[in-house]
Amino acid sequence: MVDWAILPKDLLNLISKSLDSSFDLLHFRSVCSSWRSSADPKPPLPTHHLPILPDNGTSLFPDSAVGFRLSQRSILLVKPHKPPISESDLFGWLVKVEEDLNAPRKVTTLLDPMSETRRSLPEHFPRSLDVSSFKIRELGREFKLHYFNTVGDIVNSLYLEKAVVRYLDSCSKFVLLTIHVSGKLAVFTSWDRAWTVINDMPSPYDDVIVFDGRFFGVDNNGRTVVVDFESLKLELVASPVYGGDKKFLIESCGEMLMVDMYLSMEEVDGDPGFGEEVFEHHAVFMNERTVKFKVFKFLEREKSWVEVKDLGGKMLFLGDDCNFTASASDLLPSCGGSCVFFNGNVFNEDNVDAMQDRDLGVFDFRSGKIELVHKLPEYAKLFWPPPPWITSHERAEDHPGETSSKC
Repeated sequence: MVDWAILPKDLLNLISKSLDSSFDLLHFRSVCSSWRSSADPKPPLPTHHLPILPDNGTSLFPDSAVGFRLSQRSILLVKPHKPPISESDLFGWLVKVEEDLNAPRKVTTLLDPMSETRRSLPEHFPRSLDVSSFKIRELGREFKLHYFNTVGDIVNSLYLEKAVVRYLDSCSKFVLLTIHVSGKLAVFTSWDRAWTVINDMPSPYDDVIVFDGRFFGVDNNGRTVVVDFESLKLELVASPVYGGDKKFLIESCGEMLMVDMYLSMEEVDGDPGFGEEVFEHHAVFMNERTVKFKVFKFLEREKSWVEVKDLGGKMLFLGDDCNFTASASDLLPSCGGSCVFFNGNVFNEDNVDAMQDRDLGVFDFRSGKIELVHKLPEYAKLFWPPPPWITSHERAEDHPGETSSKC
């Protein structure tokens, strides 16, 4: 039997440096004193200040904003080390955490994994969480651009487009790719401290991703390009896929997938309650509903997307700023997977004429149906509130939405 504690320190140090996630490194260092002494904790990501992205004179940014502040968040799958007493509690919990910019690795803000929503902690949530007491896996990362003013304070308003980042040199040198208000791709390089909007747009871009160490972008028609951040040129790597209304890029088990969301625009008669000063005549307004999804796999050699009929037990999550995937066997063993979670206007069969609110929905590939997650207890418990095995009888005294972690 191999004694893992006596592995050479040089080898352990090499292994630790290959761990991209700070949570994986935390568990690595928790194995034993030898492993801990061979691996240094990851330094906190530097707080980057970026200039405002040019908006073509449309004045979309707050008047007080003078730049962007870049922060990183992690989407985590949390599970107990010991099996729960009840089989009904055998599931993982999804949560998004953001490190406090002034106290890295010590204080985190808890957010909804699919959106910007900050959650108030339950009464009996533990004051301090020792993350080494749980099985934690990082499922995805998102980067947020916060506006800041002349004195460095964060302005509440957030830049709404998705941003992806590739660090090149120990986090001190990086490239950021996002979508400009015009629908074009925009690149920021830390060494030039400048934005470049790439003048190429057959159709507005829907999503961006870092996959296999490269930047990819997909437009509204499914046309997919690789972005060369050095030459600022685009290379076509997949022909368009027409059909849906919004495209999402996601990495799953070393493959890149594209999820195509189909929307239905329908007229709804009635008085929406806005008053005659808004609608001069009998109100006829449009109701947008999410009706179905298709999933495609990227085949680089063929420069094409091929439709996938079976997700193989995978659960796909389309968040506001990060798309991620998880295995149903890891997250919810009682579920067969092959579903897509999303934020959108969910079809309501109980009242087909009602205006739809934006909510968390799930699309089941096997049945082809879309349901509200809060109406499905098995799925709803993956999100908020925290499961019973993570809470305690110790009253939380931190600010709502914030908790300490011993990382």
